[in-house]
Amino acid sequence: MGFWQNNNVEPKRGFRFVLRIVGDTFGIKEYLVKSVKTPGFTIGDQTIQYLNHTFHYPGRVTWDECSFVIVDTVNDDSNGTAELLQLLQASGFEMPEPIGTEGKGLKSVSKAKAAGALGQVSIETLNAEGIVVETWVLNNAWIKTAAFGDYDYGSEEVLNVSVSLAYDNAYLTRPGKANVPFYPGGS
Repeated sequence: MGFWQNNNVEPKRGFRFVLRIVGDTFGIKEYLVKSVKTPGFTIGDQTIQYLNHTFHYPGRVTWDECSFVIVDTVNDDSNGTAELLQLLQASGFEMPEPIGTEGKGLKSVSKAKAAGALGQVSIETLNAEGIVVETWVLNNAWIKTAAFGDYDYGSEEVLNVSVSLAYDNAYLTRPGKANVPFYPGGS
């Protein structure tokens, strides 16, 4: 019997996902998320040359940036542009004040404030019944870049906001299974 003829095998589908961002400041609506790039990693390499030979050794693991795209709206309760600017402010950024106003605009973004403002970021994979079959959790995620879309009189497309996230590491949870890679506090 062929692999795909087995009724018990269900491939993951690219449209069955939910991005959850649970923070005090950032209130993105899950239904506005258009796409998400899941975590990935890169293993550096070190080459050592000995006489006439070259040997390769694995190096450090670095986690690649994740990104997501949301549909921006004009509504106050789901305006992505306004929410991202509020998040920037909650991360510690302060706009400089006019000349002569002392002490304003001296604050900057910190990792603790940026990660705290964003809160926990997770990407859930769903099966055909809408049940979560696995969840990626990003540790200490913070917004690295935000692009607020392009206006164009020749287009009828909706305006999208693109966001890129940096994070320390990620782990994958599956119901009834151990977290991969191991995460302290996880099972």
